[in-house]
Amino acid sequence: MKNYIRPLVEEHGDYVLAGGWCKFTKVEVLQRGRAPSICLASDIPKAFLHQLTVERGDVGLPQRHRPQVMGILNTTPDSFSDGGQFDTLSAAKTHAKMMINHGADIIDIGGESTRPGAKLVETDEEIRRTYPVVQALRDVSSLPLSIDTRKAEVADLALKAGANWINDVSGLSFDSDMVNIVVKEDAPLCIMHSPPDPKTMQQNANYDDVLLDVYDYLEARIEFAVSHGVKRTNIVIDPGIGFGKTQNHNLVLLRGLALFHSLGCPILLGASRKRFIGTISGSEDANTRMAGSLAVALAAVAQGCQFVRAHDVLETVQALKLWGAVRF
Repeated sequence: MKNYIRPLVEEHGDYVLAGGWCKFTKVEVLQRGRAPSICLASDIPKAFLHQLTVERGDVGLPQRHRPQVMGILNTTPDSFSDGGQFDTLSAAKTHAKMMINHGADIIDIGGESTRPGAKLVETDEEIRRTYPVVQALRDVSSLPLSIDTRKAEVADLALKAGANWINDVSGLSFDSDMVNIVVKEDAPLCIMHSPPDPKTMQQNANYDDVLLDVYDYLEARIEFAVSHGVKRTNIVIDPGIGFGKTQNHNLVLLRGLALFHSLGCPILLGASRKRFIGTISGSEDANTRMAGSLAVALAAVAQGCQFVRAHDVLETVQALKLWGAVRF
């Protein structure tokens, strides 16, 4: 039976988690259909321990000593939180410059909303929304840029315009040519868990065990990518908070987030302003969920999460600086 190993983060542990800022001495061993057990990390197979402790690739962002912030730039008319606010070139440039000044480590540019219920955007329209923005930002800043897309042609043109990362919410499952673009350009790639169709994903939010099911999915997509020539050190993983998941699913994933370190890749968390934050906090307006988003981000980095995707860059950067100062 397959074992899943979750490191139990503690202040003074024997091992450094993923070459970062968290430590652990014990691990929780999970199996399907059985109660979890706890043992010393020194007692697990060396291959598992290596995956948990090996320093991650820098994916073009070498600040391994601290969590890093990915600023969100949606050039869409219909994103759940900021749709229509930055869908002109001038507005997108202004917002991106502000996030850069506020301390973002990378800007993630998306031209297709993948919120629950969203409709497919045609490739030409998505290129029209993103290519000029990537081009314009590269002319004024050397900060790393990510293209948030499921489509190979959109990604290819964005990389040619100066983008560095590909953030594929479909985990390379939407467009069969995407993996070839990643390999050709040797680009860092974020693989996320999500059901295939944003339009219906909340209607089919069913899992045997959401934590282990998402883990297995990401493991399979990593192996798919690597088998097609993607460097494992170029891969970042995202459990896809809010994508085809209920509030309880999201909370289970957040509580068990450290499990994903067993995959040997950096973890990105994208929970900013998500609906479950509003439901728990009572904030119906997505623009009033900043405080809840910060709470979730801090909980994630306390489990060694390396990247936080955020709308509120200034506040997130400040919160992480203070968290680090107090903790260290």
